[in-house]
Amino acid sequence: MMTISRQEFMLRARLDQATLTAWIAEEWLVPHSAAAEPEFTEVDVARAELIRDLKEDLDVNDAGIGVILSLVDQVHGLRRTLAELLRDMRERPGELRTRPRDALE
Repeated sequence: MMTISRQEFMLRARLDQATLTAWIAEEWLVPHSAAAEPEFTEVDVARAELIRDLKEDLDVNDAGIGVILSLVDQVHGLRRTLAELLRDMRERPGELRTRPRDALE
């Protein structure tokens, strides 16, 4: 996953330093700390755009944003789990592939 610097992230996400600091404190954004300077990804840019849209366009309050982001994270986690399960099922031999309930029991 390619990372981008804090400065580039702020430009692309159209955020100022105070807003970025507040969103990180709320844990709405979690920068990657592989380097001395925290870095961000394209996913973080999309998440910042979602937060800004919720706040500015839909007038969602901070508590609501926290709930929405938690639900979005849960949906992404479930999609990842489902993809792994489907990948695992495709690798199973014959009958176990076509009868997943039997494989789970």
